[in-house]
Amino acid sequence: MSKKIFVGNLSFEVTDFDLEDLFKQHGEVLSAKVILDRDTSRSRGFGFVEMSSDGSAQSAIDALNGTELKGRAVNVSIAKERSNDRSSGGFSGDRNRY
Repeated sequence: MSKKIFVGNLSFEVTDFDLEDLFKQHGEVLSAKVILDRDTSRSRGFGFVEMSSDGSAQSAIDALNGTELKGRAVNVSIAKERSNDRSSGGFSGDRNRY
């Protein structure tokens, strides 16, 4: 079963290839993606790596969390599932109330 990893505090110069190259030392990388701002196409400073197994993912997390990549200490952890619940925050009041 594959495991998705969150990689934070990335330098804006880090590419998908850089992430893949860093993580492949710890097992098979299925995908590596730096998240880009939709308007500017500039890195948002984080990304995701999908490893082929739980063991290789945990090995990569243990070895890489806190290490330096292009001048910044990266945060590496298991990615949390994205919640589709968008009810928190923002305007959710009754428009007829006022």
